Amino acid sequence: MMIRFTMLLFIICLQQATAQQVPIPLYETHVPNARQVPADYQEQTDADGLITRITQPALIPFFPEEQTATGTAILIFPGGGYRLLSLAACEEIAKALNKEGIAAFIVKYRLPNDTIMINRSIGPLQDAQAAIRLVRKRAAEWGIDPKKVGMMGLSAGGHLVSMEGTQQNRVVISNEEKSNLRPDFMALLYPVIIYDPAIPRTRENLIGKQPSPELLNLYSTDKHVTATTPPTFMVHAADDDVIPVKNTLSFFDALLKANVKAEMHILQSGGHGFALTDAGSKDNWFRMFRSWLTENGF
Repeated sequence: MMIRFTMLLFIICLQQATAQQVPIPLYETHVPNARQVPADYQEQTDADGLITRITQPALIPFFPEEQTATGTAILIFPGGGYRLLSLAACEEIAKALNKEGIAAFIVKYRLPNDTIMINRSIGPLQDAQAAIRLVRKRAAEWGIDPKKVGMMGLSAGGHLVSMEGTQQNRVVISNEEKSNLRPDFMALLYPVIIYDPAIPRTRENLIGKQPSPELLNLYSTDKHVTATTPPTFMVHAADDDVIPVKNTLSFFDALLKANVKAEMHILQSGGHGFALTDAGSKDNWFRMFRSWLTENGF
């Protein structure tokens, strides 16, 4: 009898562990804003785990132990300059969040590409909105408080999250049920904020080489911060030579002017793309982030 019970418990644990690795499609039927995908356009993952050519966006779930779950969930958006997705840092952060009782979902979003999209400039934002809609829709099933769903973005993923947080009324998906698409809080790690010549590749990948002044303004998210922008935690390294630290400084200044709850940490060193254990970051930012979540009721 004991052997049978032990085997049953093992199978349940194995099923739960396996389920955490199974991507959950963002869309039940057709993917919006999509062209017919060419036969040779297939998702690719290289030896370093960098993903390109995504046509089926999905959530990759990481759930905490049930007895430690807090009800808070964070959707994590990888960076990669809107050219690829780098998941390694996100997985490290997701597992650390689980240890704190927080559910995490890495969002494998589509990368802007005229080959597969009718309007590439809104493709990633559509997937961000679909992701938070799906998590709130299944919140009860996953043990999540729908009023404690935040977003975290790394690098270009930070731009995407800041766009979702500052332009909540710009709905680019079908939302007949009028789901709440506003994240309850944001965490931005070395984010792209300002669309200027200093970061041409990220800008060009999303809105082209010669965008209009109106489009540049729309995608410079520091220009759209209002009193309804969610509470925001930000971290950036002063020696970041990929995304200048002025991006974070500008967004933080806009948050202060709008009286939005915000906390910013500028690390002396750390470069670009750090997670928890890279030289320079020393995981201090994560401990401060966890304290900030507690302070704000998440």
